[in-house]
This record gives sequence, structure tokens and C-alpha cells, in this order.
Amino acid sequence: MKNLYIMGTAGSGKTSVAAGLALKYMQEGYRVAYFKPVGSTGSSTAQGDEDALLMKEVLKMEHPLETIVPYLAGPSYLSGYKHSCVSVKTIREAYETVAAGMDLVIIGGASFPHIMGCLGLDAASLAAELQALPLFVIRIDNDYSLDLAIFFNNYLELKGILTIGNIFHNVPHSLMAKTEGIYRPILEERGYSILGVIPKHPEITSPTVKDYFEVLGGEILAGKDCLEHVVEDVVIGAMTIESALGYLRRTANKAVITGGDRSEVALSALETSTAAIILTGGLYPNVKVIARAEEKGIPVILVYYDTYTTIEKMSEVTRRIKATDRQAINIAVNNIEKYCDWRNILKSLQ
Repeated sequence: MKNLYIMGTAGSGKTSVAAGLALKYMQEGYRVAYFKPVGSTGSSTAQGDEDALLMKEVLKMEHPLETIVPYLAGPSYLSGYKHSCVSVKTIREAYETVAAGMDLVIIGGASFPHIMGCLGLDAASLAAELQALPLFVIRIDNDYSLDLAIFFNNYLELKGILTIGNIFHNVPHSLMAKTEGIYRPILEERGYSILGVIPKHPEITSPTVKDYFEVLGGEILAGKDCLEHVVEDVVIGAMTIESALGYLRRTANKAVITGGDRSEVALSALETSTAAIILTGGLYPNVKVIARAEEKGIPVILVYYDTYTTIEKMSEVTRRIKATDRQAINIAVNNIEKYCDWRNILKSLQ
């Protein structure tokens, strides 16, 4: 049986698909392991690659994390790096250790397929080296998302790498009809297989307030016991109170970013479906904001960045499934069973 290499961009849902497929195939009686050639540390609180930590736990793997993830790469990984220490040979040795006695190894891609390409450790090169069949996970935000998928499928084809197919993941309800009616036919007309269309599940894909707090830091002024609230949207409360009211009512489960001196905006947001209030600039709000937030169980976080920097940092946050999050893990498996052609994926690997 060949290996399955799950590729995609950051936030596309590679981990959810990997966990769902791995657990489904284990249910079918296969011995499944996970391997990630190039990992990353996603947050300051992480003790290693978070995807590998999850998969090691849910698959009950006994290998040390350093074997499951031979390399960790950040945006400046070339600075002070000893290139001689980075080699395909090391990755292959780690892979062979993980693969011993297994029926199937699911290989997790880096945040982006091109990462470590200058050292020959990009996803396409590693797929060829490890004789793995790629499965590309597509995050649909707009039409450019499809362009990226076509570009990458074309690239793999030019490299002579056979691709199993593509999965549209975390598709918003507003784009489901377009995905089925336009995006899917366009890919299939070009000979690229679609093996699943998974709708958006906020419980598994949207970050929590805690995820944002881990990145932003600051002070929790209220609602410290409610950090598991799911954030489905982010709203900037820089408008006039008259303009803000209508917009705040239309957006559910949102994090509202506003200055600590904009208490009227914060109070208005607290009367709508709000997951958290994030106050920027280190400005403490009116005591009424804290009191009302505590009453409604809505976290209020004070950060010391300006609004622009806060938004930039928040844009990098994605939801990561944790081994203790049984609901998210169950949803991942259910998505594979309900929305993906997992039997055909398995057949292609045999």
C-alpha cells in the first residue's frame, strides 16, 4: 500500500482530514501511523508541532515526537541553520521508523506546499521521495482559491506525480452551491478528481477566544471562564455607534475589536451575539463594560497593540484540533464518512 500525503495551505483543514481518515481507516482494521516531515510551532505555548502532538495521541503512537516530525521550520528557518543537518536521508530514516509494521502512513504537509523548497524538502519533492500519493485540501474563500488548486494540481502533474484528488474543505454555506455547480465541474473538466465537499463546521474550524488570547496576550478583564467560545467572525468597531448597531446585529458569534475608549460600541456589542470583546491600545474601558460582560459571560480582553497590529495577529490564528477535544475529533471522522469518498481514496492507495 502506498502512503497518503495530505497537502494544502494554512487553514485549509489538512489536520482535520488527516485525523478523520486515519481514525476511519483504523476503524476498518488497518494499522495507521502519522508522519510530518516538516512541522512548525504554531503558538508560544506549543511544545512542538501541534498536528503531530494530536496525531500521536489519537493514534496512540509510541514514537518520540522528534521522529514523527524530524524538522521544525519557522519563517526565518535559514538564519543560522546548518544546512548540512537538513537532509532527505534523515527524513527517510525517520519515516521508515514510523512506517515499520504499518499498513498505511498518512503524511501531513507543512503549512504551505512550498516550505523548505530551497533545500529540496517541499511537499512535491518529498511526495516523490516517499512514494506518497498527494491529496490536496482546498480551502474555499473565493474564486482565487480555485485558481490556486488548479495551479498546484498542474504543478504536481508536470512533476510527474500522480494525485489521488482534491477535497473542498470548510466550505461556507454561501459558497456551497457555487462549489458544486462551478468549482467542481471546472476541476473535473481538467481531469482532477473531487473526493469530497465538506461544509463549514464552526465547532471544528473556527478559532476559540482562547486561541486568540494565546496569540495576543494582554489582560482578561471579564469572562475568564468562557474562553472556549467559538469565534465565527471578526468585526472592527471603528465606526460611529449609529452605523455599528445594524452591523453588530447581523453578525453572530463574533469578536469585536475596538478601542478601550469606545465603551458605547463595546456595550452595544454585548447586547448582540458576541463571543468576545477585544480592546486595543491598552485603554481600560468604562466599568459598565466589565460589569455587563461578566453578567453575560462574554470575555473582554485588553491588549496593548494598536488596532491594525491586533488585526494582523488575529488573521494568522487558525483553529487547531486538540486530543482532548472529542467533539472536534468526532466531527472530523463524521465529515469523512458523510462527505468524502474514503473508500475510493483507500482503493487508490492499494
